[in-house]
Amino acid sequence: MNERLKNLREKIEATAELLKLDELKIKMDQLSAEMNAPDFWNNPESAQAVSADYNDIRKEIEKWSEIGREVNDLIELSGGNDADMAGEIEKQTEALEKKFADYEFYLLLNGPYDASGAVVAIHAGSGGTEAQDWAEMLTRMVLRFCEKMGWRTRVIDESRGAEAGYKSIMFEVKGRYAFGYLKSEHGVHRLVRISPFDAEKMRHTSFALVEVLPELPEKVDIAVDPKDLRIDTFMSGGHGGQSVNTTYSAVRIVHIPTGISVSCQNERSQLQNKETAMKVLKAKLFRLEEEKRAKERQDLRGEYKSAEWGNQIRSYVLHPYHMVKDHRTDYESADPEGVLEGDLKPLCEAYLKWLKK
Repeated sequence: MNERLKNLREKIEATAELLKLDELKIKMDQLSAEMNAPDFWNNPESAQAVSADYNDIRKEIEKWSEIGREVNDLIELSGGNDADMAGEIEKQTEALEKKFADYEFYLLLNGPYDASGAVVAIHAGSGGTEAQDWAEMLTRMVLRFCEKMGWRTRVIDESRGAEAGYKSIMFEVKGRYAFGYLKSEHGVHRLVRISPFDAEKMRHTSFALVEVLPELPEKVDIAVDPKDLRIDTFMSGGHGGQSVNTTYSAVRIVHIPTGISVSCQNERSQLQNKETAMKVLKAKLFRLEEEKRAKERQDLRGEYKSAEWGNQIRSYVLHPYHMVKDHRTDYESADPEGVLEGDLKPLCEAYLKWLKK
């Protein structure tokens, strides 16, 4: 038993090294010093972001420190010759091995931006109200998953359908490993169901595109020539206080060479909306370059497929049977309702394991 626990301790130490926990501790100390500065709360928005980052890192470090202590305590306990304790030690060892297996999964989240936050945009496909309702269902699914993971979300821009759902919606996700998990959702999602909007109760197929972009750190410089941009302003129709629908605070930025368009209307001022839209535009340009390189290297499994209709990454079937199938990993679930309520973790983990094959 003692040897088994010592092996577990070695695995924990090796994993902590791979996760660079020592570097995280240094960053946590730096954030702590920043939080103790007398002028820290002069900029509440920045202060909240720093505090959230600090708490995310602290929780991760404490998690690994705690399991290390538990293993060491159990090694000391197992050093005795008390036969009555053998069964309890065996039980605790199994529990710690299971906990470590859950924690070890984070080794798969080793992409350059996997630990970052994310920006998620969901766009309804063709099909009017039916597709817009599907976009809203996907929005709820992702937001519920974020809630379960303890991440913070904020809507940046939204365009509601005339009858129901969203034509498009964009929101940011703040939390450690948000991009690492949510990148599995990037692509076209297909729904098959009996339409609630069809009086004849016919079966309909709907599509929606989900974009997942990493929240790029400030040190990543994406060069954008101002001459390549067209910036439009318009009246905001979203949240934002008394100025909504009275001033031209909403901003749309179009990158002319690529045709990429980003709009933001939920900040309080035109300047804030412009800064947010610019940040998202740079993330989209970064993703575009990454996809080009992946296509050139054929680094993705099988044929390279862009996020276009007909290249769906996942199907959700609610009629005539119940199933969710991810077409990349072949992961299947007979509980589409659970998945649509935010039970995405098995699908995300299957995707991350598939990437490492």
